[in-house]
Amino acid sequence: MTELLPVVQPATRLRVPTDEDAYAWHQVFDDPEVMEFVGGASAELSVYQEITARQRRHDAEHGFCLWTLLDERDEVIGFTGAQPWPLEWGPAGEIEIGWRLTRSAWGKGYATGAARATLERLRAAGVERVVAMVNTRNDRSAAVARRLGMEVAETYAVPGTDREAHCFRLDLVSPRR
Repeated sequence: MTELLPVVQPATRLRVPTDEDAYAWHQVFDDPEVMEFVGGASAELSVYQEITARQRRHDAEHGFCLWTLLDERDEVIGFTGAQPWPLEWGPAGEIEIGWRLTRSAWGKGYATGAARATLERLRAAGVERVVAMVNTRNDRSAAVARRLGMEVAETYAVPGTDREAHCFRLDLVSPRR
C-alpha cells in the first residue's frame, strides 16, 4: 500500500511515486509550456522511469522525495516534494524543494498547498533548511517560493545555457532563545 500524505486546500494528496506514475508524469509534463523553465522539451518515458525509481529510494532513505501530486479526483497533476540537490553546480549538499504541475492545474493553489505540506514533512524528518532553484524568468514558481516564506539568497548561471536561476532559501528550524 502506498503511503498517502494529506494536503490542505485545495483537496489534494501526495504519494510516493509508483511505477505507473512514470507514465502519468510523462503524459502531464508533455507540454512545452510546462517544461519551459526546465529544458523546454519533453523528456523520454525512460527519464521519468528513472526519476520515479530514484524518488522511491529517496523516500525510503530520507523520509521525503518528489511525491506524486493528486487532485481531488485522484488524477495525477504533477509532483511536489524535496530531494537532495542533484547537480554539480548550484547549492551542492542542500535539500531542494520543488514542484511541477500540468498546465491545467496552474493558478489553483495546488503547488503552494502541497509545498506547505512538504515543508511540514521535512521539518518532521529533521531537515533544517531548504532551497528552491527557480529560473529567474519563472514568475509563477518564484511566487510560490515567496508564499512559503522563502527569500532569494543568490543567483547562479545555469551551465551550458544563457539562463540564470535564483536560489531561494528557508530555515525550517526556529532559532533557540
